[in-house]
Amino acid sequence: MSENTETDAKSIYKEGFQLFVKGDVDGAIARYRDALEVDEALAIAWNGLSMALAKKGELDAAVEAAEKLIEIEPDDPLSHTNLSRILMQKGMIPEAEDARAKAMGLQMKQGS
Repeated sequence: MSENTETDAKSIYKEGFQLFVKGDVDGAIARYRDALEVDEALAIAWNGLSMALAKKGELDAAVEAAEKLIEIEPDDPLSHTNLSRILMQKGMIPEAEDARAKAMGLQMKQGS
């Protein structure tokens, strides 16, 4: 991937984030997906997409986006925390606790 592609994807992500902050969840979801079309490995876009989908109540899609984020950043505690939060919202308590434990283990391993 070229540097321009990554920059373009991040710019699109930032537009999505601004929409999310303004409360335009549908607009944010669309821009996050646009950013991911440019760079499907842009972790922050997967994170934003998962949060926006969860806010909209599309929890199955939010879980999928959170799981994709974990594929990209498996050692990032925040990725696992994000998944835990969405699973909790979905009522999947044991799975949420597992994801939370994974996040805490990674944090301890990293000395945070």
